[in-house]
Amino acid sequence: MTTEPHSFPRRHARTQRFTLGAPRSFTVAPDGSRVVFLRSGSGTDRANSLWVLDVEDGGERVAADPRALLGGASEDLSPEERARRERSREGGAGIVGYATDSAVELASFALSGRLFAAELRAGTARELPAPGPVIDPRPSPDGRHVAYVARGALRVVGAEGEGDRALAEPESENVSYGLAEFIAAEEMGRSRGFWWAPESDRLLMARVDDTPVQRWWIADPAHPEREPQRVPYPAAGTGNAEVRLFVVGLDGLRTEVAWDRARFPYLAHVHWSAAGAPLLLVQARDQRSQLILAVDADSGATRMVHADEDQTWLDLFPGVPCWSPSGQLVRIADEGGARVLAVGDRPLTGAQLHVRAVLDVSEHDVLISASAGAEATGEAETGQVHVYRVNELGVERVSQEPGVHAAVRAGTVTVLVSATLNRPGSRAQVLRDGKPTRTVPSHAEDPGMSPRVTLTEGGARRVPCAVLMPRDYDGDTPLPVLMDPYGGPHGQRVVASHNAHLTSQWFADQGFAVVVADGRGTPGRSPAWEKAVHHDFTRSLDDQVEALEDLAKRHPLDLSRVAIRGWSYGGWLAGLAVLRRPDVFHAGIAGAPVTDWALYDTHYTERYLGTPAEHPESYAQSSLVTAEGLSSPAEPHRPLMIVHGLADDNVVVAHALRLSSALLAAGRPHEVLPLSGVTHITPQEQVAENLLLLQVDFLKRSLGMTAA
Repeated sequence: MTTEPHSFPRRHARTQRFTLGAPRSFTVAPDGSRVVFLRSGSGTDRANSLWVLDVEDGGERVAADPRALLGGASEDLSPEERARRERSREGGAGIVGYATDSAVELASFALSGRLFAAELRAGTARELPAPGPVIDPRPSPDGRHVAYVARGALRVVGAEGEGDRALAEPESENVSYGLAEFIAAEEMGRSRGFWWAPESDRLLMARVDDTPVQRWWIADPAHPEREPQRVPYPAAGTGNAEVRLFVVGLDGLRTEVAWDRARFPYLAHVHWSAAGAPLLLVQARDQRSQLILAVDADSGATRMVHADEDQTWLDLFPGVPCWSPSGQLVRIADEGGARVLAVGDRPLTGAQLHVRAVLDVSEHDVLISASAGAEATGEAETGQVHVYRVNELGVERVSQEPGVHAAVRAGTVTVLVSATLNRPGSRAQVLRDGKPTRTVPSHAEDPGMSPRVTLTEGGARRVPCAVLMPRDYDGDTPLPVLMDPYGGPHGQRVVASHNAHLTSQWFADQGFAVVVADGRGTPGRSPAWEKAVHHDFTRSLDDQVEALEDLAKRHPLDLSRVAIRGWSYGGWLAGLAVLRRPDVFHAGIAGAPVTDWALYDTHYTERYLGTPAEHPESYAQSSLVTAEGLSSPAEPHRPLMIVHGLADDNVVVAHALRLSSALLAAGRPHEVLPLSGVTHITPQEQVAENLLLLQVDFLKRSLGMTAA
């Protein structure tokens, strides 16, 4: 299926959802003189360069250009680097990540498996001799060394390229040093496996042994001549990788960090700053208890700083735990029915805010990301996320315009990144002492369309919703409905952001009223809201139905023609909808769906459903393969399209194949669209474009509308 080059699906795919060319990955120098960031040259250029902005005069310069450094050669990524990018959903090219010393004068990065360093004041870059392929290089705080991982070994080299050596080498093919294991990177938000001491004389280093993890095979049926890829996958109820932690000196001498790994096997977070001893956050396997430990870097002994317990589960949050400059513990906790920021023994926020992340901690305040709490939320606040300064004197909102905001700060300079409903893309403003001084230019393309979106709430539970109508729709004629949710943990889709609704608007323009609903389990309202899906994911479906039926009282929705589409958790939700509630949903598109939760990973699935052995009923209730009434001839058989990438190593294609087999055995018609060579994300331009067009064609056929 083809379309004209400038159609929305083609532009959406070519620009990677209109993100290419936008500045990202900001770092602010502690003296406030410069801001470092990544940005590609245009809205269709995937290759990021490393840039430096002079805060005083606003001048920009390129510190590292990947095309120049590679001499025009194409990138060659190792399997390990491809896996890292898959875990972080990174679809860009060129320089996709970097790290700096504490003064933000030296940056290091990997490019095509080679090691490079950039002098940020001079704006020059050079290659350092290193055995490759290089992964995750990070300068020491004093800028004199760069540590990196190559072939499972943690290595260090002088900043001028001298003295390269291994600090730890793997004892077997199943062991690696300095890397995050699969579930840490995929589910815990921990993408790294080593941390420099503030004095630059040693490091904390993770040792991962994935021998206990079962092996799966991922093949490419379109290329039978290629060997299948053998991957360790920790499915629910099975063995995890064994993770240990060491303090290692620059001479390679190491001391193991001791804690009760049998009781707390998950190493979720590490923090090492000049404000105190290294901090670890370790979790029990059931994620109902966790410890914050301080490490004696000389002996490896640990002492408990804080302990948490929760009868459902304990969430992990970006930026915490950490020390304040005065040595107080900074953490985010669920207390009194709210998600609060605590410094020392005191909660500094209450029920008015739902804290999401700690962005920076200074002597005077803590910079946080938060949305309105359960008591304060309402249609006026739907989908908004703001940046706040918090201290013992109170709370001050840094971001002013309605929207979704994030920030990076050092000293008196803050980079505030803001997305709003009335402006395409995002805007990165440089603030000094809270006042805007510069805007970092973006080269992202204008989508050429603005969503006609209404943010509202639906049903007795006040489910956050976005309703999108065709841009040329001016009548009262009820329209076929397309539910377009994610609907699950970590996946807020109802946001006050222009570009977040572009695809939904494109579907609306094809003749649908599109509804996006964030039911229980999605982030952003209260701990109780997020934890309501404990042992029963199907409550997500209940909330989709409740929101739909309530919205139909206020919007021209044709409830006799309702379809649903989604990807990943949303794909599971779409499959569940047409199988469990064919009275409501008349067609569904399940993209990369988790059809059997026993096939998904430990840290995610066991948090919500427990283990398959202890809670088989939870897995059966939430499974599509054993769906209630699957084989009942009395129920209407609704059209279902199943889409899955054959190279997906997160939600493996076995999910789709098992669902197809179960549907076939039950005599239920369905369509399967296999995507050869595609992983859990679809960065391939033609695939991403045609996938949108094929979905519209299926929906129109299934709902009796005019074919696309």
